[in-house]
Amino acid sequence: MLLEGSDSAVVDRAAAALAAGELVAFPTETVYGLGARADDDAAVAKIFAAKGRPADHPLIIHVADADSARSFAAHVPPVAVRLIASFWPGPLTVIVARAAAVAAAAAGGHATIGLRCPSHPIARALLQAARRRGVPGVAAPSANRFGRISPTRAEHVVAEFGDALMVIDGGPCDVGIESCIVDCSRGRPVLLRPGVLTRAQIEAAAGEPLHDSDDASPRASGTLETHYAPRAALRVMPSGMLHTALQMLGDSPLKLAVYSQSLPKGIGPLARHRTMPARASEVAHELFSVLRAFDDEGVQLIWVEEPPATPEWEGVRDRLRRASAS
Repeated sequence: MLLEGSDSAVVDRAAAALAAGELVAFPTETVYGLGARADDDAAVAKIFAAKGRPADHPLIIHVADADSARSFAAHVPPVAVRLIASFWPGPLTVIVARAAAVAAAAAGGHATIGLRCPSHPIARALLQAARRRGVPGVAAPSANRFGRISPTRAEHVVAEFGDALMVIDGGPCDVGIESCIVDCSRGRPVLLRPGVLTRAQIEAAAGEPLHDSDDASPRASGTLETHYAPRAALRVMPSGMLHTALQMLGDSPLKLAVYSQSLPKGIGPLARHRTMPARASEVAHELFSVLRAFDDEGVQLIWVEEPPATPEWEGVRDRLRRASAS
C-alpha cells in the first residue's frame, strides 16, 4: 500500500498503524526503514519475521528528539550527549546502555541499545505523530530482506515486500547509505559503522579520539561481515586490475555490469556501464539504487572500481566491502 507522504493525513494514518502494533515503511535521510513501535515486543517481532532477520541482531530505535531517547537509555554518557547535540537530527546512531525492561526485543536481548533521531521531514512528522499516540520510539532497520541491498526509494520497498505493507513515499533518500554508529556505552567512543560523517567530524564533536571496533564491541545493525549484497556477485577492484580483467574477458557473453569513474578500455558491447561520480557523497546517494538497477537487468557479475582510501569515502568503502564479502 503505497501512500504519498506529503499529506498530513497519511502521516496520521501511519502513526495510528504504528500505535496499533502494525508495520510501516517510511523514508529517512539515509534509507527507508521498516518500523514498528519499539516498546511492543510483539510488534517488533513482525520486523524480524518480515525481514528474515535473526532475533538477536539488534535494531536501531528512531526517536523524535533527545528527550524521547532517554526513555530507552539507562544512562546517556557525556560523549553521547555531545554527539547528539552536534548531529541530531541527522545520520548518526549512538549506542548506550539500555534501560531495564525496555525494548528488549528491539535490542535483540542485549544490554545496549542504538538510538537515532532522523532529519527527514516525513520521518520526523511520523515520529512526532506516533509519540502523541503513546509511541515513545520506532524500531526501524532498513526495509529490505535481511542482508540484501538497502532501499532508497519507496518502489524498492514495494519490490521487497509487495503491496500489503504500508509504505510512505517520500521520494529518494538524500544520503543513501545508513547512519554512522558510535558506541558510547563503554567509556570511550567507538566507531562501529561508518557513514557520511567523517571520523574528523565525529571526533571534533565528541571532543576526544574515536576508537575502532574490537571483540568487546556491542552488536549493532549493519555490522555483519556480509551485508548490503546484490543478487549478482560483486567484486571491488583497483582501476588497473579492472581494466586488465575487462581486456581478458574480450567479447565474452557473460552478463557483466561495471560501475567506475571512467569508461574502461576493453569493455564489451554486452556489458552494462554506469559512471561513478567523483564525490563520495554523490556515490553514497546513488550506490544502492545502482546495484538494484544492475540486479533488475539480470547481470551475473558487478565489478566496481575501488574508491579512494580517503576519509570521506570510508562509508562507501564499508558498504562495498560487506556487499562483496559473500
